Amino acid sequence: MSGGKSDIPKNCRNVAVGAAMQASRILMEYYGKTMRVDAKEKNDFVTEADRRSEEAVLQHIRRSFPDHEILAEETGSHSRSDRFRWIVDPLDGTTNFIHGVPMFCVSIALEIEGELSVAVVYDPVHKELFAAEKGKGAFLNDRRIRVSTTGDHPRCLLATGFPFRNLTFVDDYLNVFRWFMARTAGIRRAGSAALDLCYLACGRFDGFWELNLNPWDIAAGALLIHEAGGRITTPTGGDDVLLRGNIVGSNGLIHAWMLDGIRETLGDRVHEL
Repeated sequence: MSGGKSDIPKNCRNVAVGAAMQASRILMEYYGKTMRVDAKEKNDFVTEADRRSEEAVLQHIRRSFPDHEILAEETGSHSRSDRFRWIVDPLDGTTNFIHGVPMFCVSIALEIEGELSVAVVYDPVHKELFAAEKGKGAFLNDRRIRVSTTGDHPRCLLATGFPFRNLTFVDDYLNVFRWFMARTAGIRRAGSAALDLCYLACGRFDGFWELNLNPWDIAAGALLIHEAGGRITTPTGGDDVLLRGNIVGSNGLIHAWMLDGIRETLGDRVHEL
């Protein structure tokens, strides 16, 4: 959440919503059906649905903003502008999608001069549209949302994502998991970081942490949490979450407690995250 204040083109949110809806229609054509699955790397899969969804998003954005840069999961960076950058995940929760688990979404964010400014996440199974603009609040299906008001950590419900590509920090992660598990009402692992962040923004979860994420996993959810009154940082409390990929999100009330728990568990190794 860095950068200076920038004007947001009026139709950016509508373009993002339109792109997410169009991509989601493609995803639902494939959902629950047999499809070809390719492995990009260990435990990281891609399908024709991912590729077609991304192509639809890129085409939709380019029709309105042909000069904007786009960073997309499957096709990488399409650099045309150093001021506007769209960050696209055409299918967050691919493994869920492949197995018929109804927890996946399309996630689209817009950075303007390095500042997250527009966010749209759409869950086509549950027909939930999360959207935010910088300074204008966060919404679920046009209803204003806020983070939870639970500050008593024994009553808090946390969410997380297990390391599945890079296992370098898996032991440290499991130690943190154990620390939180003993001190909260529970931990959920649903398999879509983008939706986990949305659920935090609307008060379903009180906190979230995960390691080794990509910018497209985080960008839209980070703005939604910020606009819903929450907080998202690195495990050391820094703001460069898109760059680092290791994140802690919360309703704000338990944020310091979460960071303290991670530091207590990892000691000096926390600075490696």
